[in-house]
Amino acid sequence: MTAMSAPMKSQAMEMHGHSPGVALRSLVIGLTAFLTVVDLFATQAILPSLTRHYNVTPAAMGIAVNASTIGMAVAGLVVGFLSPHIDRRLGILVSLVVLAVPTTLLAIAPDLMTFTALRIAQGLCMASAFALTLAHLGEQCSSMDAGGAFAAYITGNVASNLIGRLVSAAVVDTLGLASNFYFFALLNLAGAVLVYFTIHRVKPMHAMPSMQSPFAATLGHWRNPALRAAFAIGFCILFAFIGTFTFVNFVLVREPLALGRMDLGLVYFVFAPSVVTTLFAGGAVVRFGTRPAIWGALAVAAIGLPLMLSSHLPQVLAGMVLVGVGTFFAQACATGFVGQAASDHRGIASGTYLACYFLGGLVGSAVLGQLFDRFGWSACIAGVGASLAIAALLTVGLTLKPQSAGSPA
Repeated sequence: MTAMSAPMKSQAMEMHGHSPGVALRSLVIGLTAFLTVVDLFATQAILPSLTRHYNVTPAAMGIAVNASTIGMAVAGLVVGFLSPHIDRRLGILVSLVVLAVPTTLLAIAPDLMTFTALRIAQGLCMASAFALTLAHLGEQCSSMDAGGAFAAYITGNVASNLIGRLVSAAVVDTLGLASNFYFFALLNLAGAVLVYFTIHRVKPMHAMPSMQSPFAATLGHWRNPALRAAFAIGFCILFAFIGTFTFVNFVLVREPLALGRMDLGLVYFVFAPSVVTTLFAGGAVVRFGTRPAIWGALAVAAIGLPLMLSSHLPQVLAGMVLVGVGTFFAQACATGFVGQAASDHRGIASGTYLACYFLGGLVGSAVLGQLFDRFGWSACIAGVGASLAIAALLTVGLTLKPQSAGSPA
């Protein structure tokens, strides 16, 4: 992104050549992604502490923490519709600055309803910044640099799952719950500062005029069987991911595992392999095709589920690694497919996919939370397995029309 902030040397260089300072730009892009979505899952690492603080059930606290996905689903749709009319830099800056407000207020939220509302507000801001940054990258990167730019952004996103949870657990263990939210508000502002200094010289991109309204374009996407399948797969992926990594926290802190708060944070090094493996999703799709790549990823995640039923920590951790690797990999493949399958209005298609994806997270939290509260961890894992199986069946429908087959991934 640093390279993109410099004046464009020529249209030919922008569209076909490598931009200077690619390594530094990739670092900045990854860091921007990290600071944008670090709030999303970091709070999951302190779920047991929040449950005790508000004196509620794990299911109720799980829904409240994951309520951010409501805001993200809504923002994904809205930004997709309005993207052609939103200044990228200003939109990202405003989103990150405003994000710090509900993050700060979470420190003094008096009850669960207020906490839930603030998490929804966080989701609105995070998804707005997320979607606008993706649009910015797609517009400003050269065709040769685009793959590396998106890989860097996805890697920063995955890294936020690991580092955010570690930091959250450490801050709560050392300074308490309120300090955790103040610290993350500072990270939100740091993201705004980073964006301010790295993309301020980017020229605005003007959308090409279209005769089709956003509403009509959305209906057209839903009429496409391949896109419908991709939207449903996104729903199932986050359904499974949220169900696994929300309620496993309660398993880890009770007997026989009985981990402390800091130990619970360290557990999330299980995401470290995903930071690496997700980078190879694009190559796997090119070599094997979208459907085999997603089937393989879902199979890896499914193999991890029975391991998480063990009473021994190494087996549980191994299962978490496999679920993380499989779901992140499948998500990367499905996201790329949406870009291929949508012949036009790809911003709206991506926004619709993100809305379905985050809606799956909310439904997963609610449904699997009830299974966990009423029937236990084994029932919750069975629900996750059912979601992965449905995603595998839906993957059969991921076929491209002839005119889309040559589109870049």
